[in-house]
Amino acid sequence: MALLNILQYPDERLHTVAQPVAEIDDRIRTLVQDMFETMYEARGIGLAATQVDVHERVVVMDLTEDKSEPRVFINPVITEKDGETTYEEGCLSVPGIYDTVTRAERVKVEAYNEKGEKFELEADGLLAICIQHELDHLMGKVFVEHLSQLKQTRIKTKLKKRQKHNM
Repeated sequence: MALLNILQYPDERLHTVAQPVAEIDDRIRTLVQDMFETMYEARGIGLAATQVDVHERVVVMDLTEDKSEPRVFINPVITEKDGETTYEEGCLSVPGIYDTVTRAERVKVEAYNEKGEKFELEADGLLAICIQHELDHLMGKVFVEHLSQLKQTRIKTKLKKRQKHNM
């Protein structure tokens, strides 16, 4: 397993739309393992392949403290949305920035697991929010793009300054 580099907003590669996975093979299973290792090391609860500069429709997540419920979504599609909720979100690609985003309260998603088995999942609460957040990444969208233009500009400026100080 290997730690992968997480792209930092406003890196343009984060805006790349991910392509469907053609075949769930050992390459994809290795990517999934590496993504879990990277996500756990970064102390995140979800990671999309786009964030590690792999532009295929793969997402991993685990909302537990003890890493006991790893979930894999390959070629995920949200088939139903219901209700509305707001939640303060953060992102491994936008470190240290948190803001409130409005999303659907409940979702139904279809995807494949790392064994190539198709499944359907109905989710609400944090799981529904996380699914929507990560699937946004696959569409080339970062959570801050749900915020006002003014907030987006402030966040970009802050992160660019931080990146210059770290060089």
